[in-house]
Amino acid sequence: MVQIQRIGDSPRWSDIVIHNGVAHWVEVADDMTQDARGQVAQVLSQINATLDQIGSSRENLLQILIYLSDLEHGRILNELWDAWVPRGHTPVRACVQAGLGNTCRVEMVITAAV
Repeated sequence: MVQIQRIGDSPRWSDIVIHNGVAHWVEVADDMTQDARGQVAQVLSQINATLDQIGSSRENLLQILIYLSDLEHGRILNELWDAWVPRGHTPVRACVQAGLGNTCRVEMVITAAV
């Protein structure tokens, strides 16, 4: 049987699921009082921390699905993204607008090799 590792699981979700050397998780800003720039910066930093936790790196990112509360924030996202993602190691990426609630500006679904 293939082993599935769940980190930080609760009755509703796991923080990270690792299967066959691939990790899957979701990040939203810890501090949702920040504007879009602040929340995107937080999420990218949180991705770094999770990658460290699972023994991976930005070079091993496979895919990131990005949900923005307003596509007008795309310019900010791209500015911070371009400075964050390692050149030559860009993951597959999609970005869509979604209803994220009153204070959440960005949510990212991440897949990375470990």
